[in-house]
Amino acid sequence: MRVLVVGGAGYIGSHTVRLLNQSEHQVWVYDNLSMGHRRSIKSDQLIVGELTDRERLEGVLLRNRIDAVLHFASSTCVGESVKEPAKYYFNNVIATLGLLESMRACSVKKFVFSSTTSTYGQPDRIPIVEDTLQLPVNPYGFTKLVIERALKDYAHAYGFAGAALRYFNASGASSDGTIGEDHEPETHLIPLVLQVALGHRESIQVFGNDYPTADGTCIRDYIHVEDLASAHLAALEKLEPGRVLEVNLGTGVGNSVLEVIEACRKVSGHPIPVVMSPRRAGDLPELVAECSLAKALLGWEPRYRRIEDIVQTAWNWHRSHPRGYDDRT
Repeated sequence: MRVLVVGGAGYIGSHTVRLLNQSEHQVWVYDNLSMGHRRSIKSDQLIVGELTDRERLEGVLLRNRIDAVLHFASSTCVGESVKEPAKYYFNNVIATLGLLESMRACSVKKFVFSSTTSTYGQPDRIPIVEDTLQLPVNPYGFTKLVIERALKDYAHAYGFAGAALRYFNASGASSDGTIGEDHEPETHLIPLVLQVALGHRESIQVFGNDYPTADGTCIRDYIHVEDLASAHLAALEKLEPGRVLEVNLGTGVGNSVLEVIEACRKVSGHPIPVVMSPRRAGDLPELVAECSLAKALLGWEPRYRRIEDIVQTAWNWHRSHPRGYDDRT
């Protein structure tokens, strides 16, 4: 299949591009490099451009006879979305709707969309199943839900074949340690903890130890980035015209903040001091996926389930790339 990966130079996108290459798909990457890195993908696959540049985008779709689009290009920080909602509505809604319209103009109707557990808001049950009521509590989650709904409408009206993949906490790095996570600023727990092990931070701040969990800290479902990539490949092969697959991508296993920190200590061999701070507004006690639908619909299951194994891949990457890609262009 001839695939365009939008945002393919980013964290999850680059791992998915690698898997698509290994699976003998023909792949092009369309990225503005605002968050992605040139060094994470092959240079001959990269096309630098903005989603809002419809002429350039449609030229890429037509010239390369694209069959399907995988969409990873969005703004993803919950806290920032509350402070800067305009950015999120523009990047995640307006630009993505423009992408769908460019696809429609070029008769490209296969679309795999990176969605999020944030569309659920404050779920009334754990683990979270796909028919849980979606009531997002921040602009980030709402903008993703808007596109989920738009995709269903495009499937119904225009025959699009879609998948909305709701991620839990993406984590880890490639198993060979050559590509990994490099954000600026960094907001994800595991790389922040490993920055302490590398000597880049003095301690790790933990927000709240009075939640109704075993150790008082928040519990999350950490899903390895290569498992996310394999789910995208599986979804691509299951697309059907007029239908949108909606599935959770997690492990079904929850780990608390303190458990993650302890796993980082064990894997890195470094003491990691903790500073306890008050709760952050909006943090929920527990978010864990129910993943049986992904197995039933996609034939997909995660390979990485132990937090220590996920952390080990992250540590291999950060230890060998202490400055990340060192590529801000």
